[in-house]
Amino acid sequence: MSQCETDLFTIGAGSGGVRASRVAASMGARVAIAEDTYLGGTCVNAGCVPKKLFVYASHFHEDFEDAAAYGWSIGERRRFDWRSLLENKNREILRLNGVYARLLDEAGVERIEGRATLVDPHTVAVGERRITAATILVAAGSRPSMPRIPGIEHAITSDEAFHLERFPERAVIVGGGYIAVEFAGIFHGMGASVTQLYRGPLFMRGFDDDVRRLLADQMRKRGIDLRFEKNLTAIERSDTGLRLSVDDGSTLEADQVLYATGREPKTADLGLEEAGVELGRNGAVIVDAYSRSSVSHIYAIGDCTDRLMLTPVAIAEGIAFANTVFAGTPTRPDHTGVPTAVFSQPPLGCVGLTEAEARERCGEIDVYRSSFRPMKHTLTGRDETTMMKLIVERATDRVVGCHMVGPDAGEITQGLAIALKCGATKAQFDATIGIHPTAAEEFVTMRERVPDPEST
Repeated sequence: MSQCETDLFTIGAGSGGVRASRVAASMGARVAIAEDTYLGGTCVNAGCVPKKLFVYASHFHEDFEDAAAYGWSIGERRRFDWRSLLENKNREILRLNGVYARLLDEAGVERIEGRATLVDPHTVAVGERRITAATILVAAGSRPSMPRIPGIEHAITSDEAFHLERFPERAVIVGGGYIAVEFAGIFHGMGASVTQLYRGPLFMRGFDDDVRRLLADQMRKRGIDLRFEKNLTAIERSDTGLRLSVDDGSTLEADQVLYATGREPKTADLGLEEAGVELGRNGAVIVDAYSRSSVSHIYAIGDCTDRLMLTPVAIAEGIAFANTVFAGTPTRPDHTGVPTAVFSQPPLGCVGLTEAEARERCGEIDVYRSSFRPMKHTLTGRDETTMMKLIVERATDRVVGCHMVGPDAGEITQGLAIALKCGATKAQFDATIGIHPTAAEEFVTMRERVPDPEST
């Protein structure tokens, strides 16, 4: 296919697509990339970045309350201005959009605005234009999914939550994953009355059970109304807002309902199946260990493959793709040992195996767990608990899981992820001098094992 106009055409200019395109261009490839919304994808425009800014904003009400314990007097006229936050957030997002554009331009990647679809296995259409490519990379991302219930048109997803005209006084959030718990904390911190519904017995499925239970306890202490094993059956507009029917027969009143019940690959109507690309039941592009689809020259990375929907993972997959195709160095993206942070309130961080996973995979394990009040609140008196947990494979002494709920959990977990990637043992953790006084030092000072569960 030497007659092709480009060596690589990338569909989607999110974090993964942009990184893959830049790296491929640096290796001498002729690259074009198409995006039909905003550069940076979900992370920059309706995900990680605006979410973290909103989390920062939501913390101030507690910080103001805690200030008195440290000798500060805060005026009584403080108030939260939703419009000011939106304007400041939008300005930062526009700046980042520009950064992405500059990075692509400086790398020599051709930027094309518009929706790209496959006409045939080697031809992409963007509007009236047709571009042939030797290799095609699908990095189309994902979108929020919503159930089909009566009145669902009155609900919003996280996409719309970043652009609300008015801040809701009463918010109901449906879902039990990281987006749901993060927005519960955001809306609550900004002053809304928040109810969160989850259909299962305990939210944050897939995380360590101790983490899940403690987070639920801490959110309830903050005043968030958590209701497990509950779901909405209908939404209708009322004179005072929205009237919500719950599957237990009860009703709720709200100004806003946010659904955070999962995301689905954004692959519909891209022409993939017509080009011979095999898709999974949820629309995910089925790929091998090297991100290659069922068509040998078409690859896919990021959320549209439904492997791990995390920005750093998409970036790693993009780099591995470029090395495989354009550097002649077949590289598999490593999906093991990926650390995760959830910016709930309090935040949580984890890397490695949960206790349940470790018991299943490693056999005998040792568990170390510590719970304490954060030092900051020894003066404020706030009822908050930090929990840290280490899971150790007994036969090798290797640390296979680290879990934390508490301030700076994400920052601390990033360092622990390096240790686990290097195969650190509990003895090496123990031999490491802690930094005092920090919460992080607890990870290198835990010595007392949690008793083994009794056999049943």
